Amino acid sequence: MSFGTRVHTAIAARGQLCAGIDPHAALLAEWGLADDVAGLERFALTAVEGLAPHVSVVKPQSAFYERFGSRGIAVLERVIAESRDAGALVLLDVKRGDIGSTSQAYADAYLDPSSPLASDAITASPYLGFGSLDPLVETARRHGAGVFVLALTSNKEGPEVQRATTPGGRTVAGTMLDHLRALNDGAEPLGSFGAVVGATIGDAAERLDINGPLLAPGYGAQGGTVDDLRRIFGAAARAVLPSSSRDLLRHGPDVRSLADAARRANDELSALAG
Repeated sequence: MSFGTRVHTAIAARGQLCAGIDPHAALLAEWGLADDVAGLERFALTAVEGLAPHVSVVKPQSAFYERFGSRGIAVLERVIAESRDAGALVLLDVKRGDIGSTSQAYADAYLDPSSPLASDAITASPYLGFGSLDPLVETARRHGAGVFVLALTSNKEGPEVQRATTPGGRTVAGTMLDHLRALNDGAEPLGSFGAVVGATIGDAAERLDINGPLLAPGYGAQGGTVDDLRRIFGAAARAVLPSSSRDLLRHGPDVRSLADAARRANDELSALAG
């Protein structure tokens, strides 16, 4: 089953919320945990227990695990496995982008089921040229996985690249969206190749219906609202995965409070499907 089919099914069953599990030092401190591997493990696996059974997608940010070295990566492997055991899809936020054999190695690490880090989908950066992502795309196709490509991010530095224009007069972001639209052409019920479009970007000024999923970071604590999502994505809003991390994780370490926060967010986001 393709990732596009799986994510479409998951949204119908569990709602549109994507739960970020980002164990940065400030959140560990808020939970009363030490900024070490033991604290990381306690934080991450508690978050999985509270959130993964109640959301369609879990999104761990790899960097917050990598900073602890091999033991942190071991925790990330457990987060991936236990989230999937709880019925959630795992979108590993790695934002990789390279060329040739290196790009293929990243694809093998994150999308090949034989890898201990294998996830349902990953994030990727196309700014070495969209064709540099071909190994990720082909590996995803081969294994029924997905790739979310950075298009219109909400960080203040993004526009200098993403809203720049190509010799053909298209914006760089628009060109990335065109590539994704082509990859998803004819897919039903949804393609497997998504775009990352911030929930706080203001006016997208681009056609966002790519017949694929749309990851929208910035929902919740960073200021993105349901009204923003409706305005930015329009008719494509049903395929949006609004991503929230801090707004959910501040309810920890109590597992029930985390679960309640996820359910409330999904209830709020149900308006997007109307």
